[in-house]
Amino acid sequence: MFAVACVLSACGNVSRNVARDGQSAESMVWPKVTDTTAMHKGGTFPNRDNLLQIHAGLGKPQLADLVGFPHFSEGVWGVREWNYVFNFREPTDSNKVVTCQFKILFDENKIAQSFYWSPESCARFQKPEPKPEAAPAMTIDRFTFATDALFAFDRYSLSDIAGAGRAQLDELVQTLQEHPAQAQSIRVLGYTDRLGSDAYNQTLSQERAETARSYLISHGIDSDLIAAEGLGAANPVKACADAESSQLIACLSPNRRVEILVTSTKTVPSAH
Repeated sequence: MFAVACVLSACGNVSRNVARDGQSAESMVWPKVTDTTAMHKGGTFPNRDNLLQIHAGLGKPQLADLVGFPHFSEGVWGVREWNYVFNFREPTDSNKVVTCQFKILFDENKIAQSFYWSPESCARFQKPEPKPEAAPAMTIDRFTFATDALFAFDRYSLSDIAGAGRAQLDELVQTLQEHPAQAQSIRVLGYTDRLGSDAYNQTLSQERAETARSYLISHGIDSDLIAAEGLGAANPVKACADAESSQLIACLSPNRRVEILVTSTKTVPSAH
């Protein structure tokens, strides 16, 4: 009988002299977390969406539907205060659990009017969970430069870059500098045709890629963004039948190229 009476009336430690309008109390009392009823030992993990629906003007049955009955023995229907122990997982570390106390004060008509958290920092759990910022969509733009436009046949040095090639690279530099925060990485890929040995072509393609990288850096592009890679005769874009040397060299011209791949958070306009 005593236990039933406690549930219906007020047997626990509660705040003293709750105001008639339920907006305050003369002395706010927080029961010890260890003094919960047996069925609420350790507290509960409330539904965050239900917590968001708690507001002034709700009656006790409505609150019970949202977060359950109080966790202590202060009583249920005849009291003007309900206390809870709630547990939350930190959004930034799901292995960390934060224990909070939640208090509801009712007016003389037993309508909820004010709400309190201990510690006060726990009030953040009664707010919408911050949505993680969406990672910016990455795009890769490919800029292809014919090596015959950049260099004379079989050349690769910075001083060998032809006027037309410099103009194309300058246009790309200008485009990148107009969007400095967007470029996340730049890959400079050098290619050769199939003429010559694999070792020679690998070295030549790497040197041409390094030269194009050096040109971009010398014109203000951050060196940390740019990587150069020689791919030799890989990934040909045109197949040619064997023919007289000059004809074969001319036919294979599209395969001798430098490609610059710009990974960015936004599409970089074509430079040419």
